[in-house]
Amino acid sequence: MTMKSITLTIGAVLTALTLSNCADMGPNTQRGAATGAIIGGVAGGVLGHQSGRGLEGAALGAAAGGVAGGAIGNNRDQQERRYYRDRDYRY
Repeated sequence: MTMKSITLTIGAVLTALTLSNCADMGPNTQRGAATGAIIGGVAGGVLGHQSGRGLEGAALGAAAGGVAGGAIGNNRDQQERRYYRDRDYRY
């Protein structure tokens, strides 16, 4: 990897981590977005490198992974909220 691609990958991951830290989101959403961005960035960088466009692949992979991971984490947060809300009503 070149220094330029490493810098862009780190920038994409830091951006994903920063944007995933909204007050409205639960811990699973934040963790999912960060994990997805990291995994997506690495996978996109590897796949993009095969076609000679590692930098673009890493950026697109990080973005797609962050969105997918955030969506999965958000679903988990909603399930936990429903569980605890319904459990409190039973007693």
